[in-house]
Amino acid sequence: MPTEVEQKTGTTSNNGNVTPLEARTVPSERALTIWRSADAVCFDVDCTITVNDGLDLLAEFMGVKEEVEALTNKAMDGTMSLTRSLEERLNLINCSPDDIRRFIKAYPPQSRLAPGIKELINALQKRGVAVYLISGGFRELLLPIAAHLGIPKDRVFANRMHWQWDDETGMPTKLGSDAKQQQVGFDTSEPTARNQGKPEAIARIRENNPYNTVVMIGDGITDLEAVQTSGGADLFIGSGVVVEREAVVAEAEWYVYDYKALVSALSRYKVAVLGSGAWACAAVRMIAQNTSQDDPEDEFDDDVRMWVHQGGELVDTINSTHENPAYFPGIPLGPNVIATGNLAEAVADADLLVFCAPHQYIRGICKQLMGKVKPGAAAISLTKGMRVTPEGPELISQIVRRTLGVDCSVLMGGNIAEDVGREQLSEAVIGYYNLEHAQRFKKLFRRPYFRVTLLPDPVGAELCGTLKNIVALGVGMVDGMGMGPNSKAAVIRQGLLEMRDFCQALYPSVRDDTFLECCGVGDLVATCIGGRHRRVAEAWTRSAIESAVAGEGNGAGRSWAELEKELLQGQKLQGVLTSNEVQQILRTRGWESKYPLFTTINRIVNGHLPPHLVVDYLEGAKADIAVDVEEDIVPLPRQPASAMARLFGQLVGGIMQQGGAAAGAAASAAAGAAAGAASNSV
Repeated sequence: MPTEVEQKTGTTSNNGNVTPLEARTVPSERALTIWRSADAVCFDVDCTITVNDGLDLLAEFMGVKEEVEALTNKAMDGTMSLTRSLEERLNLINCSPDDIRRFIKAYPPQSRLAPGIKELINALQKRGVAVYLISGGFRELLLPIAAHLGIPKDRVFANRMHWQWDDETGMPTKLGSDAKQQQVGFDTSEPTARNQGKPEAIARIRENNPYNTVVMIGDGITDLEAVQTSGGADLFIGSGVVVEREAVVAEAEWYVYDYKALVSALSRYKVAVLGSGAWACAAVRMIAQNTSQDDPEDEFDDDVRMWVHQGGELVDTINSTHENPAYFPGIPLGPNVIATGNLAEAVADADLLVFCAPHQYIRGICKQLMGKVKPGAAAISLTKGMRVTPEGPELISQIVRRTLGVDCSVLMGGNIAEDVGREQLSEAVIGYYNLEHAQRFKKLFRRPYFRVTLLPDPVGAELCGTLKNIVALGVGMVDGMGMGPNSKAAVIRQGLLEMRDFCQALYPSVRDDTFLECCGVGDLVATCIGGRHRRVAEAWTRSAIESAVAGEGNGAGRSWAELEKELLQGQKLQGVLTSNEVQQILRTRGWESKYPLFTTINRIVNGHLPPHLVVDYLEGAKADIAVDVEEDIVPLPRQPASAMARLFGQLVGGIMQQGGAAAGAAASAAAGAAAGAASNSV
């Protein structure tokens, strides 16, 4: 006789040797493919979902346990018909509706579940797989279990008890028979009341639903029948989690003793992050934490691929140290982050694409990815910016969607990358078109320190994330001139107003309440307090003023490009480019006067106006400036030296009116030094 362990791992041949069950416990390629592509999974209940047979447990509750158990085993082993077994068991139990209610109270669903079954069903449901219960038991006993597992009533196939009604009270009192239909205690018209009933139930399911692939899981011979009849299941998986039945072990194509084996065999979403800057590193760190954590549903592949456009040494450093010293020093990304310099390799087989590269490069990245993205993949953009074309503005998510043919959500919020990396409280919204994809991305990003909410306004969320960088440049200029919070508050308020008006002028469907979300006012405030655009604009303004007043060098101070390189250490200052892109739209549509702050900031960053006019933006927008109408404003223009001299003269204007040789000298120095500013204003 084989030992108990041998019974769990093999069958005994005629010569007494144990034959390994490896071929059954390890799924074939066919079985694995069907399991991973299943549209619906049907479960037996007794001794598959529960640790016992419901009718046997009811029999024990009613004091007739042993007699009923013997009949149950005969039905499961195929030595007695299911119909006869049910009839005889119900006759022995002879319960009333009150008995059923007391039984359910005594044995609540959660107390009866087999180990791992709830996690398996949750994992299937999270993947959009329809779950059904098909049982030779009774609905009266099964519906509480179905409700506990989140399975709708119309997905429960089971028998119904017949009750005898009391003539005086009008209430059911005990199990009764229907002589007209020759039924004893239950409705024999249900398919589950007889052998071959489960494939019949599956055939009905297929008839009413567009399922291509259906799997049956169960412990008994009647469950095995599901694949032995045309129109039934495509795959039967035998369950030995609660009880092992020889006939099922011998015939099942795949047999499991632990439901974790089925969860681990499910397909998982593979994630690729395209970008390696500070915000991309903060994002990949959150993603890596979520994919590697102990998740019963286990939806995501543990490894996260990250595309590093520099390739080479930085890729090797990230993979060996699990840090990005170039853009995110001192903060570990996670051992499951795998960097690569090969874009096609990064997205190979990826189900979820996270775009987090400077906006001016997204179109080129997408062009390289054409034909390389997995069918059915979904994307999300963390990139803030837009592209201006002759046909009008094009958002980053629109570029991704149109170029790659995939759904693209957006994640936007007031998030400074370093703060997120230090796990300080932050929040974001996911603007979405497809709710299912948004919910999946929410689970991918949400952390105890990173709150994520869903917003059905992807355009509004994305435009807010784009436009706030322009306002932050203005606030940086205010700081650079040494002005206080009143002036900054005025610029921020006007900026928020123009953000809303601009968004709704281009896209009337954008919602007002979007601007009160963390992607609106939240992101705006965070960027204007601690973002890179405010910091660089402050330095640029101080440099310009000091140079103009002191008459040092050519008078225009340090360039945006120079400060970007020094202060951001390789990160991109996208706000200047965004300002130019937005201004092109304003100019083309004749809207410049309607958006005085946007217009004034753009004129300042391009050298048409001095920085102090940011707090006098109404006048700045009215100023008569010489700009060639044919000029493409997206590249930063170089202004004539004489024009720059006049502008910096305005900055220190009024000094000469106050008299004094020193005042006159300072003003002359500022104006003269500005004469060469054209070559340094980029």
